Amino acid sequence: MTSADTATAAPVPRTPDDVPGWFWKADQEIFGWLLSRQTAAGTSGDLLELGAYLGRSAVVLGRYLQPGETFTVCDLFDSDAPDAENSAEMDMSYRKSLTRQAFETNYLAFHEELPVIVQAPTSVLADGRVPAGSCRFVHVDASHLYEHVAGDALVARDVLAKDGVVAFDDYRAPHTPGVAAAVWEAVFNLGLKPVCLTPEKFYGTWGDAAAVQKDLLARDWRGEGFRMDDEQIAGHTCYRLAFDGPQPNGAPQVRPAAPQRSTARRIAIDVLPPFATRAARRAMRAARARGVR
Repeated sequence: MTSADTATAAPVPRTPDDVPGWFWKADQEIFGWLLSRQTAAGTSGDLLELGAYLGRSAVVLGRYLQPGETFTVCDLFDSDAPDAENSAEMDMSYRKSLTRQAFETNYLAFHEELPVIVQAPTSVLADGRVPAGSCRFVHVDASHLYEHVAGDALVARDVLAKDGVVAFDDYRAPHTPGVAAAVWEAVFNLGLKPVCLTPEKFYGTWGDAAAVQKDLLARDWRGEGFRMDDEQIAGHTCYRLAFDGPQPNGAPQVRPAAPQRSTARRIAIDVLPPFATRAARRAMRAARARGVR
């Protein structure tokens, strides 16, 4: 390595929060809680991450890998995207910073061995290279395009064990309506059951959501600085968690609690994608004009 390379190389991270990325306090806690819960119950299985960026969440996932389990990471890294839309998405957000070498450097700062790395579009995992029913946890955080996330949801469904859990990132961000469409499509059409929501991630299972939620409620989240409430969504109870304290490394706190609203309005504003939220608001305004409450 030349002196110029050394001067421009990114520093080796000392904590997972030093790794660039978007993985906040609430999700760090829920990842750890879910994975520790599985281990305590004697549940074993592999871990899978679709979309890793520079490794911030992968570093945390690797902490919970048990003997005999496999952790697989699938990401394009610095490879070419499979289509023009995905390429444009990468150019806008990731192209200059995302490299496999940077991911590996960050991961190896905390773990002795790398995960199994599949440097390819996540769609390749539909070929069965991750065995069906082999995973206890899947994190989906790759493309934001509907067609890709819908495919990732099918991969997650196929590789998860009976009571495995999937986490979808950016399920409600204003700039990622494709993720929202694919996630809620999986709920309404593919049998995915919501477990809990954070401002950034949707957690669900094709197994026994009620059992996970029962254990979730046994922890005093509010006493640890979290806000927690519940929603009824198409017959499913779903819990919402957000952390009110300071984020790691001084990052901004999550949004303050909104004023109390009816259940319908809370779902429309906090859960549905933006286009559906606008339609719900129009419908509620029309109902108020007719004198309906």
